[in-house]
Amino acid sequence: MSSSREAYLAARVLDTLLRENYGGLAARVTRTSRGPGLLLADGRWVRLSTGAPFQDLAVAADELLGLEQVLETLVEVSDPADSEGVAAFFEECVAALAALELHDGVAGEVLRGRPSYETLAAFVDHPLYPTSRARMGLSEGELLAYAPEFAPAFELRWAAVPRAALAPGSALRLPADVTPPPGTGEVLFPVHPLTADEVRKIDGVRMLDEPALTVRPTLSMRTVELTPRLHLKLPLPISTLGARNRRSIKPGTLADGARAELLLRELAGPGVVLADEQTYAQTGHEYLAWMVRRLPAGKIVPVAALAAPGVLDELGDELGDVLPDYLRLLLRWNVRLFVRYGVALEAHQQNLALLFRDGRMRLLVKDNDGLLASPARLRAAGIAVPDFADERMLNDDPHALADVFVTITLHLAAAAVAFGALPPARAATLLRDTLAAALDEYGDDPVARLLRARTLDAARLTGKSMITAGTLVSKERSGARDVNKFYGTSGPNYLRRA
Repeated sequence: MSSSREAYLAARVLDTLLRENYGGLAARVTRTSRGPGLLLADGRWVRLSTGAPFQDLAVAADELLGLEQVLETLVEVSDPADSEGVAAFFEECVAALAALELHDGVAGEVLRGRPSYETLAAFVDHPLYPTSRARMGLSEGELLAYAPEFAPAFELRWAAVPRAALAPGSALRLPADVTPPPGTGEVLFPVHPLTADEVRKIDGVRMLDEPALTVRPTLSMRTVELTPRLHLKLPLPISTLGARNRRSIKPGTLADGARAELLLRELAGPGVVLADEQTYAQTGHEYLAWMVRRLPAGKIVPVAALAAPGVLDELGDELGDVLPDYLRLLLRWNVRLFVRYGVALEAHQQNLALLFRDGRMRLLVKDNDGLLASPARLRAAGIAVPDFADERMLNDDPHALADVFVTITLHLAAAAVAFGALPPARAATLLRDTLAAALDEYGDDPVARLLRARTLDAARLTGKSMITAGTLVSKERSGARDVNKFYGTSGPNYLRRA
């Protein structure tokens, strides 16, 4: 008999396989007098019901599945060429289940300790990725010591790095308010304890014995909090949201993020604030980098925390109904970026926060190295095109930009929050009316018409094939240039009136 946590995870995994139609799984759906259902590898027929908002059909709420049943079905429909990816996904599922059960064991104690909004956000599952709890390669003890769900504190380490190893644009030292240990005369890099063994393997780099700087993990985990206004982003030797989604920091990424931030500062509209991410150091190695993030004064609530129990109610008691105002800010700015400048942000629920200050709510944006921008649209608007090292960040195809808008801004930053907080009909109406109002400002502008066609008027909304590209299928077979921007699935348009 499966545990409640196992049944929950098994259903989420099967839902995702159905949504992405991995191995043609959707062709197994049949309809009987009991309604639609799916035949599993062990002969069990699983009843399906509506999968709104993001998919047509999903496992019915009263069906209790075992993880082994679902994974056997995955094996049965998989291509032999995907055997390595399927095995890796098995490991993800096992790690996710262990983490879920570990969370349940400590949740009461953590929540009684008046946790931060970052910790509350970490207790919320990803809206679409079923094994988001898995952090491959970490033991239970390492999760308890370093993962944000458990609200730990720990000390960073230091590495002495030859000055010649620094990439152009790198800071030679951390800011004065981040004090390194007294010196060896070399450039000192902060190192996450989980990454220390990887850093020891780098030629010419020496790990110091003295730990320093007590920090707490944020929702991102590889970003740690030194003070409420000062965060430090560091590489980690783990994968999350897919075996191919490494949490190292590739050379050039921090410089691209700084360039993207300057672009967005130039384009920022009313009510939008950018975190300062201009101070960083990087080398030619993915495990040797750091970036300082400075946050503005005010109360900061990650958007991911809005789905945590009680958070919206708590904010409402203090500040009024924040959800409509948040959606208005989010969609109005992102529509403006798309239509006027050809920019689409990878600003999902983890990269966005609400900033409350002086009786006003603003949208706080950070971690911008995943955005997509059209050089032609920027030039037409009189904006200089950033010299991004990652050429994938520049794309003149408006449909590629629309894919990012739909899957990130609309699905994750808007719909996941709205449908989590409101009855489905109310959520759909609020989303539809707010997006329509944002688009109406641009009348018959052809780019606005294209975005309207891809959202409000579309028969179906595009989706990302996240476990397909992230774990199950190699890049050579999938053709994905970026596993975080791989499409090929679609779901019902929750914006259309029934």
